[in-house]
Amino acid sequence: MMPKALEGQVVMEKTPRYFVTMETPARVHAMSRHVKLIVVVRDPVTRAISDYTQIISKTPDIPSFESLAFKNHTTGEMDAQWSPLWIGLYALHLQRWLDWFPLEQIHLVSGERLISDPAGELGKVQDFLGLQRIVTDKHFYFNKTKGFPCLKKPEGSSKPHCLGKTKGRTHASIDPDVLLRLRDFYRPHNDKFYQLAGQDFGWQ
Repeated sequence: MMPKALEGQVVMEKTPRYFVTMETPARVHAMSRHVKLIVVVRDPVTRAISDYTQIISKTPDIPSFESLAFKNHTTGEMDAQWSPLWIGLYALHLQRWLDWFPLEQIHLVSGERLISDPAGELGKVQDFLGLQRIVTDKHFYFNKTKGFPCLKKPEGSSKPHCLGKTKGRTHASIDPDVLLRLRDFYRPHNDKFYQLAGQDFGWQ
C-alpha cells in the first residue's frame, strides 16, 4: 500500500497504534526488512493522563482515572491491561519490534525534548534518515497558549502550522498519591526500556 518513491525521495507513513499492535512488527518486516522506524515516546505517567483526558473529552461520564487505573485500591495493584497504562509499557512493545528489527533501524524521539528543543530532536531524525539538516531553529516558534512549538510556514505561505485543538489542553486533575503510585508502577518498566533503548529518558 506504500506509494512508490523516486530516487532521492523518502516515503513516510505514521500510525500511533503501530508501536503497540502485536502483529505489526512481523507485517512491516514482511513489507521491508530495511525500513527505518521512528517512535515518539514521552513520560508514560503524563501520557496516561493525556490519554484519559482525550477519553473524557469524548465520553464525559466515564469513571474517574483512579477507579479505572487500579485493580485493587487496597493493595495498590494497577490495572496494566487498561489501555492508557498498557500503552506506556514501552519495554514490552519495543522488545516486540527488536525481535524483528535491529536497534540501529529504530530511532526513539523524546516527546519532552520535542517540545523544549524541536529543532534539536528533528535534527537527529534527519540524521537518522540520512537527510541534510534543513529543518532548524528558524522554522519554529513557541506557542505559549498551547504550550507547544509551532512550525513556521515557508515565505509567502499562509499562517504557521500548530498542533490541532486536541493538543495542549488542560489535563484531568489526578490525586497526587495516585501519581506517586503510577510512578512506582512504571519505574521498573522504564528502567528496562532505558536498557533496551540504550538511552535514559530521565522520567522520574
